[in-house]
Amino acid sequence: MSENPILRIAVNVPLSREFDYLPPTSEPLPVAGQRVLVPFGRRQQVGLVMGYSNNSDIPLKKLKRCAELLDDAPLFSEENLWLIQFTSDYYHHPIGEVVAAALPFLLRQGRSLHPAVEKYVASELPDSFDFAALTKRAPKQAELLEALLDADSVGLDADQLNEMLPKWRGAGKGLTNKGLMSSFECHADAFDEQLVSATSPDLTLNEHQQDALSVLRCSNQFGAYLLDGVTGSGKTEVYLQRVQDILKQGKQVLILVPEIGLTPQLVARLSDRLGLCPALLHSGLSDNARLTAWRAAQSGTAHLVVGTRSAIFTPMSKLGLIIVDEEHDQSFKQQEGLRYSARDLAIARAKHQDIPVILGSATPTLEILQHCRNSTYKHILLPARAGGASPPTLRLIDTVRTPVTDGISEPLAEAIRRALSADGQVLIFLNRRGFAPTLICSTCGHIAGCERCDSRLTVHSRSRQLRCHHCGACRALKEQCDECGEVVRPLGEGTERLEDTLRHRFPNAVINRIDSDSTQHKGAMDAALQSATSGEADILIGTQMLSKGHHFPALTLVGVVNADQGLFGTDFRSGERMAQSIIQVAGRAGREDRPGEVLIQTAFPENKFWRTLMAGGYRQLSDNALAEREITRWPPFTRLALIRSAAHQHSDAHRLLDIAKRYLDNNADNALRVLGPVDAPMARKAGRYRAQLLLQSSDRSTLHRVLKELRLIMESDPAARKVRWSIDVDPVELF
Repeated sequence: MSENPILRIAVNVPLSREFDYLPPTSEPLPVAGQRVLVPFGRRQQVGLVMGYSNNSDIPLKKLKRCAELLDDAPLFSEENLWLIQFTSDYYHHPIGEVVAAALPFLLRQGRSLHPAVEKYVASELPDSFDFAALTKRAPKQAELLEALLDADSVGLDADQLNEMLPKWRGAGKGLTNKGLMSSFECHADAFDEQLVSATSPDLTLNEHQQDALSVLRCSNQFGAYLLDGVTGSGKTEVYLQRVQDILKQGKQVLILVPEIGLTPQLVARLSDRLGLCPALLHSGLSDNARLTAWRAAQSGTAHLVVGTRSAIFTPMSKLGLIIVDEEHDQSFKQQEGLRYSARDLAIARAKHQDIPVILGSATPTLEILQHCRNSTYKHILLPARAGGASPPTLRLIDTVRTPVTDGISEPLAEAIRRALSADGQVLIFLNRRGFAPTLICSTCGHIAGCERCDSRLTVHSRSRQLRCHHCGACRALKEQCDECGEVVRPLGEGTERLEDTLRHRFPNAVINRIDSDSTQHKGAMDAALQSATSGEADILIGTQMLSKGHHFPALTLVGVVNADQGLFGTDFRSGERMAQSIIQVAGRAGREDRPGEVLIQTAFPENKFWRTLMAGGYRQLSDNALAEREITRWPPFTRLALIRSAAHQHSDAHRLLDIAKRYLDNNADNALRVLGPVDAPMARKAGRYRAQLLLQSSDRSTLHRVLKELRLIMESDPAARKVRWSIDVDPVELF
């Protein structure tokens, strides 16, 4: 290395480049993977050292010097830095923003890997202290003091107190004034990988599960395995036994789940079986808790890590296996900022580190199925439910011949009565929250719309509000039309309306609504799922949240309301998504020793989609869809990239894409097809006009070469300053 090495540093700014700096004068020489504080413009920024260079485009005397080295040792190994660089290159996203996505919030802010935290302890109580008097006079203070006394000299930090007593600070001030509470600073607690008694032994695998496990045990080197099992086939049990293998080798396991709601059941199952509580990484944690888990994964202290999509970037020093549960779920694709697919990065990371990756689903995506057809991935089938449970029976209800009242047809209502009288549990599925999707005037036909989006406002009767589910805008719900003053009425059904309808029809039933409105408070989702799993709730009403991998032992009936929502979608994936949704929610029924029934309300029972689903299930639907995609040249037979633009002026949104289109027309070859630019299907959202340009190619290298050149051109063009724009490689939604 030269006497004056130049550091290549990734800084969190929207520019596709690294920045050159000289090393700090009074520190050890930083190495790749360490954070440094650097002067950037008028302020200082946290950057990550990506490597060294012996020369720079900027004269040496004009290069700025790093202000400070923030880490004693690298946070990221060479393998982790490879993943960061690969993500930046593949998704054509600024390297500094990829680094920011890979770091916990506190580390992005420049905090120490082992930060100091403030802990609170109870002071020594005088002999004359009257606890009963304090309880009577200030019960909140007494409750806080008791918690601190139980913690002894170890004390409790703010996160722990927020969890135990959400409004503790007022009481804490009172105790401090009385001299009964004090605080001190210490280093953050190390992750305690709690070893617990394994309360459930390995289950006896059926023949299909044994065959699947045998295939997975063939190699500890790279291989992508699709564990394609019908709902209730015991995929989790196969995961567990393979995880045990890897842990016995002293290696780490990363399990990715699509949503936070899936973690409680999975964590309980892992703890019961493996005898340890995994480190968790998801957005529902406090910043300190997330950093603690991240640090434990990075050091190797945590052997098992469970997280949502961003956990794919977590450094793990002894990683031996990655599992992506429910691989088909759209939640694995980030839809804002860095638009990455955690599933696809899991496969890339596993290949680079030469370890196996398991992709589990009852409804695999067509992209993964095509890889299996090409023999690049191994296809493992679990065709039958575990434990002898039979698959649920599916039946269509023709809503044209059988009228529907407030979303529920009479055949569905009668089936609910039968299920409840037999002590069964019922799930009513409608992927639409709120009371009604539309508020319409009975006289003039005016529909309440969002002023900032090209969308209708949703009626929320409990809060007496009209809300936009796209930008979050809300206003008071009125009973008169804004245009003519006549009476307005809600049109259509949402989960709130179904709840009211079912409470009226079944007044003695315990009814739980589970959607993003009813579970927004901390702990609400866990409580709702516990009620559902225990059988305490008789009727569950919910959205997509309820279809994702949950196990409800008492559930015998599923009713799908308004099943036609995705039947005539404009996106080429609409049919695939609808099939996945129906199959997944149907799979919640009859998973134990009682048969399950699924009733699907549709106005189009003769549609080809329903005939195929009833006769051949998801396998036949996916085979047909792949044949159609091959003819029409849609993924997985071609590659897509979507360039999006949004601006306050319609012309500005199109201007940047017009520049991109002209460049492509002059420089792209015949292997690339360019569609647009056109307005997005929802042309205005949150006050911005949106446009998009679609690139399609059967040759991946051609697409990425063009995108690399195009990004630099768009970054440097003055038109880009007036818009928000992004490149979405392998988009999962064309909107």
